[in-house]
Amino acid sequence: MQKSSVGLRNIFRLTGMRAIGRLSASLIAYKFDCMEKRGLNMTRKQKKVCIRIIMAAVLSVGFALLPTEGYISFCLFVIPYLVVGYDILKKALWGIFHGEIFDENFLMAVATVGAFCLGDYKEGVAVMLFYQIGELFQSVAVGKSRRNIAALMDIRPDYANVEGEDGAVEQVDPETVEVGGLILVRPGERIPIDGVVEEGSGVLNTAALTGESLPREVAPGDEVFSGCINQSGVLRIRTTKPFGESTVSKILELVESSGLRKSRTENFITRFARYYTPCVCVAALLLAVLPPLWGLCTGGDPLWGVWITRALTFLVISCPCALVISIPLSFFGGIGAASARGILVKGSNYLEALSKAKYVVFDKTGTLTEGVFRVVELCSAEGISEEELLETAVYAESYSNHPISRSLQEFYGKTPDYSRVSDVEEISGRGIRGYLDGQRICAGNLKLMEEEGISCKGMMPDKGTVVHVAAEGRYLGHILIADKVKKNAAETIATLKKSGIRRIVMLTGDSKRVAETVAGELGLDEVRAELLPADKVKAVEELLEGKLPKENLVFVGDGINDAPVLARADIGIAMGAMGSDAAIEAADIVLMDDNPAKIGLAIRISRKCLGIVYQNIVLALGIKGVCLILGAVGIANMWMAIFADVGVMVLAVLNAIRCLRVPRDK
Repeated sequence: MQKSSVGLRNIFRLTGMRAIGRLSASLIAYKFDCMEKRGLNMTRKQKKVCIRIIMAAVLSVGFALLPTEGYISFCLFVIPYLVVGYDILKKALWGIFHGEIFDENFLMAVATVGAFCLGDYKEGVAVMLFYQIGELFQSVAVGKSRRNIAALMDIRPDYANVEGEDGAVEQVDPETVEVGGLILVRPGERIPIDGVVEEGSGVLNTAALTGESLPREVAPGDEVFSGCINQSGVLRIRTTKPFGESTVSKILELVESSGLRKSRTENFITRFARYYTPCVCVAALLLAVLPPLWGLCTGGDPLWGVWITRALTFLVISCPCALVISIPLSFFGGIGAASARGILVKGSNYLEALSKAKYVVFDKTGTLTEGVFRVVELCSAEGISEEELLETAVYAESYSNHPISRSLQEFYGKTPDYSRVSDVEEISGRGIRGYLDGQRICAGNLKLMEEEGISCKGMMPDKGTVVHVAAEGRYLGHILIADKVKKNAAETIATLKKSGIRRIVMLTGDSKRVAETVAGELGLDEVRAELLPADKVKAVEELLEGKLPKENLVFVGDGINDAPVLARADIGIAMGAMGSDAAIEAADIVLMDDNPAKIGLAIRISRKCLGIVYQNIVLALGIKGVCLILGAVGIANMWMAIFADVGVMVLAVLNAIRCLRVPRDK
């Protein structure tokens, strides 16, 4: 900074303008100091542009006060013009020689060079000066937005503490840690790689992944995910994944690639600018040529200077910067705001699609209910003990990872002797068959019992999931397992209805009786029960056929068992996906925790983002349209053209930055 100021003073000493040099250097130092205090730290390149802008502004003011005209005035004003605009001229020439002519650099170059040719030196410098101010402003604004989002997603660990066999701890790059390695995480450090706690206990801050600051207690045997911060206790963790496949890497990869999937609005603006710029260049050329030719043909004064000035004004007004810059920035801000709350959106196309959601379809288990099953009641058949009923069910389910199986094993409280079980077959949507000590056993729903030709007698409970158990064709009884509705599920459904969701449906493989109980408790519009995975896809397809073309259907599931349905819906949302690779791969939007209220928040963010996008489109096209007409008829001068270009761009960028703010509940 000091070198730049000294060099600037020396330049002005050579030109005999020491006072202006001191003023310029002071302005630069003051400007940088103000921006740093407001957190708008500029890059080295941005600082150079800022110095050039201030130099050009001070020179222009100084030269304007001098009583000069003609070639002397031209030579003086060309100095600040080249100081502030040489890079724009360079880019315009590069575009001409490489076949990429029609862009904003070309428009600015033609307009300002044309102004100089007509003797409007002050206007030429002013157009380039204010254009560069606008460009600098949007560059700083975009940089600030990117830094905000980068800070929100700053979950990449810098190192991993690897503990050797001799107990020595060494800091290494997380990418070099092998699966099965032992890492040490001290209080205040971020977990670098997914793993299982082998020794120690502590409290984890999962806000970087879920957007929520609620702490999570962990103890030996608990699974932990990279990106979480250890708040207390020393943890020894045995890694279960390489760094490249850990949760933090998956999330960062997802956020970084979200910009590649552009929305229809962004693609439209890109195509629009591709045709718009050549059209306005042709229109400006016709405006400069046709009226004077008409004047010549009719014997009047052609007024070449007047019409060329109007054409140049027309070019300045027509620059599409406001649209080209603000629309992508709006979507970028919306994705960043969602990421800050643990909602990962894979692209702006999905954010745009979510804003048009009118149908929301939920899976039941783990989405609207907690997915934590507990054995409530054992109902054994006559002559069968509860111990025999439970043991048979546990061994039948011993090789399954289904939540129901885990609840049975937890209630049993013993480790099964797996050598007693053989030929286990899991039947999707029905249950499990196998052999226990050579006897054929089965455990599942009524459909499985009917397939086995087993009659189920006795009272059927009103609530919960029923697991029927049989051995050697004999019915042993049933076990009642209950799931609990999430505490904020009913509030979520009510919020979705208030936000304009037309129809809320629940699909489940559970019994009709249990499904209707949950649906009644939550106030759902429709429920379809006893569905296999293929039946869920068919049900979603039926709903898709019944909606209007501009309405979108959202499916919300756990992302593991519901991958086919997530892929078939207009938007697939995986819920509670922290640490789940399958969820991140299958869904378009990923909620990193089990809070269903995030669905309503995601919809609000998407609608706010799209609202701002449409505001900017109307603002830019409306003001530019009016100013183009005024410029063509000679009412709008070059200063109004500067506002129509730079002013509208600044307003649009400021409006786009609002997307970074998370909307509140209404």
